[in-house]
Amino acid sequence: MAAEPAPISFARGAPSLDIIDVEGLKSAADRAFTDDPAGSFAYGTSVGYLPLRSWIAERHGVAENQVLVTNGSMQADAFLFSTLVGAGDAVIVERPSYDRTLGSLRSLGADLHAVDIEPDGVSVDGVRAVLDSGVTPTLAHLIPNFHNPAGYSLSADKRTQLVALARERGFTIFEDDPYVELRFTGDRLPTMFEQSDGEVVYASSFSKTVCPGIRVGYLVGSTELIGKVAALATSTYISPSMVSQSIVNAFVRGGSYETSIETVKAALAERARVLSEGLRAELPEVEFVDPEGGYFLWLTFPEGTDGDALFDACAQRGLAVVKGSDFLLDDARHHLRLAYSGVTTSQISEGVTRLAEAYRSL
Repeated sequence: MAAEPAPISFARGAPSLDIIDVEGLKSAADRAFTDDPAGSFAYGTSVGYLPLRSWIAERHGVAENQVLVTNGSMQADAFLFSTLVGAGDAVIVERPSYDRTLGSLRSLGADLHAVDIEPDGVSVDGVRAVLDSGVTPTLAHLIPNFHNPAGYSLSADKRTQLVALARERGFTIFEDDPYVELRFTGDRLPTMFEQSDGEVVYASSFSKTVCPGIRVGYLVGSTELIGKVAALATSTYISPSMVSQSIVNAFVRGGSYETSIETVKAALAERARVLSEGLRAELPEVEFVDPEGGYFLWLTFPEGTDGDALFDACAQRGLAVVKGSDFLLDDARHHLRLAYSGVTTSQISEGVTRLAEAYRSL
């Protein structure tokens, strides 16, 4: 009986252990606990660990009371949605969009309007068409850099247009930006938050740059909005994890952060290159855009391909992928999301071979 193939996962959007700065984190934890045991081990308040809050505020050029530090950026998302979105409220989302975001908004009873995402980001004409149809959105949720699941980035020109549109039509843009530091090709683009006058709320995360298990994210917005979210956070959990946040504070202030990011980016660039080259060689009929950063690559198979059946065929070969249909509100099924962040280059090459075999088997 033939041995089962060793499992390979393109499913999880997280860096592999070999590119995490374990020693830097151990050193940061030691400094945090030695220098500020009272702050690290006490409850704290809902706004987060104050020295880290101060570092984030300085980095974004805002007052400290415009920042709230949370247990991961998904918690920041949930707090913001609960504060701004009620049942029946219209919300613009990208097509495709992060599945957990869609689930969170649906659970609140939001009226979701999906706008196609293009290789240079969400279609501004598509957003304008939703607005012109009579829809008055409360919020537009946008992932501007290295989109999950699409991998695309929003162009500088589109960012400017969208902020102007939000200002003109009176809706809020939620700039959900956990992958911003992970650019390995091209120039960093200005955030929409930097260009706004209150129309944009910004979120990011250290879980993608420090390590997934640290679970530290944050929101940046108006003083009034952050105050409302802080009140919700207080009633939810009193305070987030001071231990995690004090370690992140020591990590980012001690010089390890930039070094860690460069290590992660170099590994991601090589993994993305091997994945793209393998796909072009073994699946030339599949469409995708080469990533400029981040963790993900979005595959579009020929119309009529059953992505759900392809998912099963991959699983039979020990290959984990994510169905594209998980990220869509309609019934399109000819897509897959591949995450290259947690696999070695040799695993990527073997994974592409298995994916091609699974596709041919259909």
